[in-house]
Amino acid sequence: MILIATLLAVAACFILVLGTGNLLSARRHEAKVRVSRRLTALAVRHETAPPADIERRRAMSGMQWLDKVLSGRSVMRRLDLILEQGKTDINVGVIILAAVTLAAAGFAFIRLLTDNFWLCAVTPFAAGYLPFAWILSRRTRRMNRFHRQLPDALDLIARALKAGHAFPQGMRMVADEFADPVGPEFQITLDEINFGVSPDAALHAMTRRVDCADLRFFVVSVNIQRETGGNLAEIVSGIALLLRERFKLHGRVKVLSAEGRLTAWILFALPFGIGFIIHLLNPDFMSALYTTPEGNMLLNGSLFLMTAGALALKKLTTIRV
Repeated sequence: MILIATLLAVAACFILVLGTGNLLSARRHEAKVRVSRRLTALAVRHETAPPADIERRRAMSGMQWLDKVLSGRSVMRRLDLILEQGKTDINVGVIILAAVTLAAAGFAFIRLLTDNFWLCAVTPFAAGYLPFAWILSRRTRRMNRFHRQLPDALDLIARALKAGHAFPQGMRMVADEFADPVGPEFQITLDEINFGVSPDAALHAMTRRVDCADLRFFVVSVNIQRETGGNLAEIVSGIALLLRERFKLHGRVKVLSAEGRLTAWILFALPFGIGFIIHLLNPDFMSALYTTPEGNMLLNGSLFLMTAGALALKKLTTIRV
């Protein structure tokens, strides 16, 4: 009965988090629509008016007082930037609420199963980290898609420049032709330029939204060319060629290191697999690890050494290009 009550409590907390997130996202979407309509109306009525400074700011919470508290923390601003880079409609307040809920539910669940101090201490942190792991994974996938699309986007800009179009028109072609994330990011940059932001500031803002070293290299090259002159079409085309060669080299390195990465995964998973098989064949033999102080000490030491070994294997099999 206690286990069922715990599961129901976890389910209720999960539903509460989802409901709160959906409600805040809906309010935020309505606010975006109202702001967009207002800006469109102002642009139509005041085409000859001097440009105003426009600051894009994401709300960190649907509650004003919590938004002020979170906005004053550099860690929360960093988390908000990660959410923006992952293109999520969830704000920082929802992520924090989900992490706290999962940590509390994880502690309650593991406390019913065992009295082991380390498991009770580690499980809440592991459960609370799940929302952050999700947004980091989402951000990584989106940034990888941007890396793959960027050479083609630069090629399109270079061809547009060679055909006689201006640089903003080439960016417009990229915004119209490419899917997320390249297309929407270039569209945001063009919108900022149209609303009066300088091209240098708009391009710099795009490098902040997109964690891509290749994009920063492109933006720096464009800014230097604007100040010193030169053939921008050849510069952009050369950058696109350089990125493609880097992708080829990265692919070769990934193939050559595949055996080492597979070996690392096998070495990491082997102790857990053997322990699970022994537990199925002889549960009494494995129960000493959980029921005796000596077994708990061996189990905790093994987990620590496995973690250190996993970090060492990851370091050995990671090759940066």
